[in-house]
Amino acid sequence: MNNLNDPDWNIRPERQGAGGGDGASNRWNYALLVPLLGLAAFRWIWSKESQKEIEEAKVKYEKTIKTIHNEMAVKYQLVLSENRRETAQLELDLEKEKQRAQGYRQALASQQQHLEEQRRGLRMEREALQNEKSRLLHQGPSGAIFYSTLEKEKERERKALVALKEVEYRLVERQRAFCSILVHRERRLEMEKDLLVQAVKEPLLAPLAMEQGLRDVFKNDRSCAELLNSDDRRNGSLMWLYLKYWKLQLALQAHQRAEATVLGSQTKKLH
Repeated sequence: MNNLNDPDWNIRPERQGAGGGDGASNRWNYALLVPLLGLAAFRWIWSKESQKEIEEAKVKYEKTIKTIHNEMAVKYQLVLSENRRETAQLELDLEKEKQRAQGYRQALASQQQHLEEQRRGLRMEREALQNEKSRLLHQGPSGAIFYSTLEKEKERERKALVALKEVEYRLVERQRAFCSILVHRERRLEMEKDLLVQAVKEPLLAPLAMEQGLRDVFKNDRSCAELLNSDDRRNGSLMWLYLKYWKLQLALQAHQRAEATVLGSQTKKLH
């Protein structure tokens, strides 16, 4: 547009027949106008291209974010499903272990009750034998024979108790190995095998028939003291019941053999 206040700065078309000076001025004006128009056109084109690139980048970014979101959602569902499956399996395994532990407790309680009944029966038999001993002691020669025979059987019982004490020591060691996380299972099985061999080969312990009881202890006695326990004799439960039972059985067998000897001698006299 022309500036009406300053006509000298306006762009005028060349006048026909004008002098060379005015024509040169007009050419300079047009020479300045062309770069300005080119710059304006370039800025307009650049703005359009930049806007287009921005829109394309935005669409690409949103598409990438959506893809990542979908992939993360799928992975999350997979992980969630796997965790649920593992949780269900762990709950099932835990329930099985609870049932197994309950079964062990019931079996141990039943075994303990059975042993207590046997101990009670042995105690009653022992008391009956003591009464029989007192009665025989007051019957003259027969009482003297019974007393003498009983002393011999008591000596045999003491030797058997020494052998049983060795079994007790080995049982304590075996239970310590069972309760320890540092002792390998193979070592414990070797100890159990040695115990069975000792119980079978020891003549003084043969009348006790300990093999079945020992196998019962190896299978069912899972009682252990607390982790920091330093007293090995606090481990085990069923084995202590068996040891008490075997001690009472030794005493009972000693009285039974003494009584059988006296009865045998009396039978010979009658014949």
